[in-house]
Amino acid sequence: MNTKQYLLSAWNWSPAVIGACVAASAAYAAALRFRFPARSWYFIGALAVFFLTLTSPLNALAGGYLFSAHMLQHMLLLLIVPLLLLLGLPAINANPARRWQGFRLPTLFGWMAGVSAMWVWHERTLCELATRTETVRIVQIISLLALGTVFWWPLFGPQARQRISPLTGVVYLFSACITCSVLGILITFSPAGSVCPIYLHPPDQPGILSLIRHDWGFTPAKDQQIGGLLMWLPGCGIYLAGVMAMLARWYGAVETDEGAATQSTQEERPQLVPARATARKQ
Repeated sequence: MNTKQYLLSAWNWSPAVIGACVAASAAYAAALRFRFPARSWYFIGALAVFFLTLTSPLNALAGGYLFSAHMLQHMLLLLIVPLLLLLGLPAINANPARRWQGFRLPTLFGWMAGVSAMWVWHERTLCELATRTETVRIVQIISLLALGTVFWWPLFGPQARQRISPLTGVVYLFSACITCSVLGILITFSPAGSVCPIYLHPPDQPGILSLIRHDWGFTPAKDQQIGGLLMWLPGCGIYLAGVMAMLARWYGAVETDEGAATQSTQEERPQLVPARATARKQ
């Protein structure tokens, strides 16, 4: 089997994944009454990434062949899909007089959810179990999506009043970046197979191990190093992109406040001119 044959044959048209995408699309369209704003493209992007992550050859490689594919899949399910999903939700404008409206997660809880997801599922026993057992793998996928949503909610939730302040968001994301970079460094420099031993000797039923090892050049050591680097560099880049978004939000808020203050000053000035003219006439 060559690379082209594998890439064409390794698709898994999972009824569960297709059903989830169809159900989510129907619920989203019904909630918007089939009037789609520009932000709907984020929601479509979330479904597209979710679908490709779990049906494309990436999913087959992550299921015991390549630790790097496994790491990429986890990053997409934890950081990309939930973020795009939240960005695609319609904004909620709650009544300011009713402070109980909206759902605000404790900031520390959201941070812990996002950071712990990678650390817990890369514990040696759990990583091995999730790769070998389909039921545990389903639980893993659902938990990554849920914990990723909890992580991004304080920053990009649909109700602006329930979000944390931009500068708090910078600390939130930067500290998450550091924590996950530490995990990436540990994985990169750990002995091959120490994180998830199944990737040393995967059960090669489709007969593609020779293709991966010889044609693609993925030895177990190099594969684990690439997986750690993915977590360390591109993974941290996602957090830093969020930091830039928080800084842009903070800068936009400052400009809005300054603009409002300037406009208020300009509106008050015409009232002073007649008063001074009247005083001079008297």
